[in-house]
Amino acid sequence: MKPFVIIGAGILGASTAYHLAKKGASVLVIDKKDQGEATRSAAGIISPWLSQKKNETLYNIVKNGANYYPKLIHELADIGITNTSYAQVGSLHLHKSDDKLDKMIADVGERRLEAPEINEIYKLSGREVEQSVSIMSDRMGAIKISGGARINGDLMRQALIEGATQYGAEVIQGEAEFMDEKTIKVNGVQVEAEKVIVTSGAWAGKLLKQVGITLNVTSQKTQILHLEMPNNDPSKWPAIMLPNNKYIVGFEEHKVFVGSAHQENYDFDSTSSANGVIEILKSAFKFAPGLEKAKFIESRVGFRPMLPEKAPFIGTLPGSERILVANGLGASGITSGPYLGKEIANMISV
Repeated sequence: MKPFVIIGAGILGASTAYHLAKKGASVLVIDKKDQGEATRSAAGIISPWLSQKKNETLYNIVKNGANYYPKLIHELADIGITNTSYAQVGSLHLHKSDDKLDKMIADVGERRLEAPEINEIYKLSGREVEQSVSIMSDRMGAIKISGGARINGDLMRQALIEGATQYGAEVIQGEAEFMDEKTIKVNGVQVEAEKVIVTSGAWAGKLLKQVGITLNVTSQKTQILHLEMPNNDPSKWPAIMLPNNKYIVGFEEHKVFVGSAHQENYDFDSTSSANGVIEILKSAFKFAPGLEKAKFIESRVGFRPMLPEKAPFIGTLPGSERILVANGLGASGITSGPYLGKEIANMISV
């Protein structure tokens, strides 16, 4: 049996490998581990119900992604994989306008009709925000969505790869090279594939050029900070959405992820910038002064892949029926990746 060759083991590639292998397919995953891979640098807030008001297609994808997570976590636990970092801790969404908070509640309440996993919705005053999470100030009120969750992208990716290997998938570390549409070379060995699935994110355009395929993928350089709060248990905190696309996410072992700073990617330089660190901490300290007591662990950079349509693409491109491309998840990757990996496996005849 020729294998399905998956190039790129971010969360989308890992999920695709897991779901294909679970269906009984022969699966080979080739993973280069590029510096700046988006999944390995990401903290995921699984609370999409306030997003994408003007893009119904993308909203449905992230909505389905959030809905699918509990089932997937249960499946992995059934085969002994529990270190996923997923927890339904709820999510807080801050805003200074009381009228805006009321509008947010109305919007989420309307979407709850088709997404009951939203569960309870609460409006909190600034004082209640301060009382609910020890690090927070009372500068802004918020709405709390009890169905919100959080996840460490890299740990979830590892869990899916472990699940894939339990079902028989093979994982090779190395750089894939196209010999032709059905033949891949890695570490000096050529492999003929049943189908090649390219999930290599920001690097997919360069790879596909080897077989004359143009994919107009760009990427956004995203910086995130890892902190430690030795005298707190951040794992119990709700995932916190701050103004200006900033966030705070707590995890086990006293870890706190704070993000993010964005800029265009021109050179795939995965070095963190001092300005990015300052930007993130300045915003975080404004709303969460308790973070000033945290220990600084590291800063990470990831490159989020984006397509001109501003929505994920999954399918074949003209003249390349043996190659399936999945790309363009952008900021939605951690929420949508596991669900879309299942959808890719369902698209393919095994």
